Amino acid sequence: MVKICCIGAGYVGGPTMAVIALKCPDVEVVVVDISEARIAGWNSERLPIYEPGLDDVVRQCRGRNLFFSTDVQRYVGEADIVFVSVNTPTKTRGLGAGKAADLTYWESAARMIADVSRSDKIVVEKSTVPVKTAEAIEKILAHNGRGVRYQILSNPEFLAEGTAVQDLFVPDRVLIGGRETPEGQAAVKVLKDVYARWVPEDRIITTNLWSAELSKLAANAFLAQRISSVNAISALCEATGADVTEVACSIGKDSRIGPRFLSASVGFGGSCFQKDILNLVYICECYGLPEVADYWRQVIGINDYQKSRFVNRVVSSMFNTVAGKKVAVLGFAFKKDTGDTRETPAIDVCRGLLGDKAVVSIYDPQVTEEQVRRDLAMNKFDWDHPRHLQPVGEPADQPVAVTSDAYEAARDAHAVCILTEWEEFRSLDYRRMYDIMQKPAFVFDGRNIVDAEKLRDIGFIVYAIGKPLDQWLKDMPAVA
Repeated sequence: MVKICCIGAGYVGGPTMAVIALKCPDVEVVVVDISEARIAGWNSERLPIYEPGLDDVVRQCRGRNLFFSTDVQRYVGEADIVFVSVNTPTKTRGLGAGKAADLTYWESAARMIADVSRSDKIVVEKSTVPVKTAEAIEKILAHNGRGVRYQILSNPEFLAEGTAVQDLFVPDRVLIGGRETPEGQAAVKVLKDVYARWVPEDRIITTNLWSAELSKLAANAFLAQRISSVNAISALCEATGADVTEVACSIGKDSRIGPRFLSASVGFGGSCFQKDILNLVYICECYGLPEVADYWRQVIGINDYQKSRFVNRVVSSMFNTVAGKKVAVLGFAFKKDTGDTRETPAIDVCRGLLGDKAVVSIYDPQVTEEQVRRDLAMNKFDWDHPRHLQPVGEPADQPVAVTSDAYEAARDAHAVCILTEWEEFRSLDYRRMYDIMQKPAFVFDGRNIVDAEKLRDIGFIVYAIGKPLDQWLKDMPAVA
């Protein structure tokens, strides 16, 4: 029996290993983590992350050939293949602060692998890492290996939260990078054979190590670039009276462009896009490519602009102040069908509203009050450290409430801001909501999911990203 161990029981390690266990019943898969609470969650009926379909996959395999444990050293030592899926946060101090990836946890994992290994191993990069990380890991393992031989592979994940299980079942591609040596190619074949149990061979791409490492950063940069591109156009649409949905539909019909990632919104979030682009910017600067670095930096610049533009629109529309006014925020996760709040635009929007002394009431069907308060109190980039190492203080008397339903959030509110595209927000009884709100009642749709005309017929003043402006909004400045 091939034995696989994955270090890191997070959004990548947990689902990926669960699907490998399901598709390869003769392979023993153990997911290890130093967090007792996280492992207890994976061994319980309520998993520590929300992902459609994941519960069923874990239930089918857990206890058979899928195990979750805090005994990190034992299972790493016994494994033939070790996946490393640990945090690679953006550095907050020192060289490259604010851009470079902090590889502290990766280096610690590599040293631990060297300490406990007594047999040859394939070590697989699953975390998103800078180009040439494999070279550094090779050096650490080689200098501490005591005769144990290692092959390093890069096998980046391309999962989208909310569809991760389906992405694993039917991936667009599986990418495996390895050394172009007989030993390196033999290791690539071992991992390829695991995925080939359910992934068609033409979807398993093999490259050299550096191409695989860079491909992950480039893929996320390209996806984020599309979102920032359509969001930039959304600002122009509002200024000219064009409709960004119609513009996006038109250009998306071009087969060279395609329709994906062309939905205008309040901005992108999640654990990867901003972090990976900042990492790409830093790498470009290190290799003497400042023009390339500036190009990718602007993708983040437009994203920040979109969030601040949304807050400005809220404040300026409501007589240039939200001080003392209740604003309901519907949705705190960075996208629907996940409870993940990492880099969610809702954090910056809520902070912007609180900075203007608004009273904020938040509802999200999958995000806990504890998580909301942690996020609003946390410093930038601290979210990507293990939970027990996150330096979080208590928010200083912030007027924030977290409610159990959308109507309670909207009760006596002056405005509703829709920040996550949850399906339930499409079908809310907005007449009921209007009746319990202060007047004039505003809806600021940051995801373009409601029928603006129907809401206007009810009596709402509606702002939707990149849509022709309500007459009320035309008479108000775009910037507070």
